[in-house]
Amino acid sequence: MNIAELKLNFFRQIDRLDKVKLEEAYGVLLNFLNSKDDLDEWNNLTAEQQKGIMDSIEQLDGNQGISHSDVINKYKNKYSA
Repeated sequence: MNIAELKLNFFRQIDRLDKVKLEEAYGVLLNFLNSKDDLDEWNNLTAEQQKGIMDSIEQLDGNQGISHSDVINKYKNKYSA
C-alpha cells in the first residue's frame, strides 16, 4: 500500500466513526504525535506517582470513573450561590 492509499484508507476509517470514537481516536493520535519525550517524563515520576496513574487507568478501564459532567455538576451545586 503506497502513502496515498494509506492516507485514503485512514481517512475512510476515521470518517465512519461516531462522535465518541472520533474524539477517542483524536486523543490517541495527539498522544502519539506528542509522545517523543513521554518516556522521559514517565521515568522522572516517583514510583508512587507511577502507581497512582496505573491504578487510575485500571479504574477507568473497569468503568469505575466519574464523568466530567458529574464532577462539574457536583461542584456547581456545592459552590453556587
